[in-house]
Amino acid sequence: MISNKIHKTNIISTSAKIGNNVTIGAYNVIEDNVIIGDNTKIGNFNTISEFTEIGNDCHIINNSSIGAIPQDKKFEGEKTKLVIGDRTIIREFVTLNRGTRETGETKIGEDVLIMTGVHVAHDCIIGNNAILVNLVTLGGHVEIGDWAILGGASNAHQFCKVGKHAMVAANSKLVQDVPPFILAGKHPVKYSGINSLGLTRRGFDDNQKSSIKKAYRYLFRSDLNQSDALNRIREEFKEESNIQDIIKFYESSKRGII
Repeated sequence: MISNKIHKTNIISTSAKIGNNVTIGAYNVIEDNVIIGDNTKIGNFNTISEFTEIGNDCHIINNSSIGAIPQDKKFEGEKTKLVIGDRTIIREFVTLNRGTRETGETKIGEDVLIMTGVHVAHDCIIGNNAILVNLVTLGGHVEIGDWAILGGASNAHQFCKVGKHAMVAANSKLVQDVPPFILAGKHPVKYSGINSLGLTRRGFDDNQKSSIKKAYRYLFRSDLNQSDALNRIREEFKEESNIQDIIKFYESSKRGII
């Protein structure tokens, strides 16, 4: 077993389960029923509240509140949790709330970067490799897809969804869903093209990007209404999984599309 490095000023519940090779700095409070995975590093002055589960190889810097109870007046102390995936980085002054009885948990994926001053409310789902830039604020039940990026000081209304590989400009106010693979920005938030550079970096070839761009041309740049555009896309791109992801996103949207 590899020994842990835990500063003597910490207050750690005897029911907390701490993995191997964990480093915990000064003046942290770790409450009951917390799980911390192997090789995780925790800085100074953090509070990790009960029923929080932190994966392996994570890094929590300083002065954050991890897993506090929801800011929801309907919350009545039910046993819910916050789950943080492996290799996720949490910067300074972040607040992550645990779930409510409605879903039971708030879930942060693997390889996520959460920058300074971000707030993630109850029952949110953050996909793998997502980036939340400084001061992003997510209302309850917001879902962020894999590889999505939210620019600094962006706000998302409760129940909004941001699709995978989407990139949202800084200072955006999201009150409707942002579909996958696109750039979104301006006031109010609008479609600004596909996230071509991001897709290239993640291995999408020219044919895949061309199909995505054409599909969104039907949805945003044609005279077709949304229903007719989706029907056209279904007929033209029957075998392409990326296009099927777009169709599923539209069909499951409850708040409507930007």
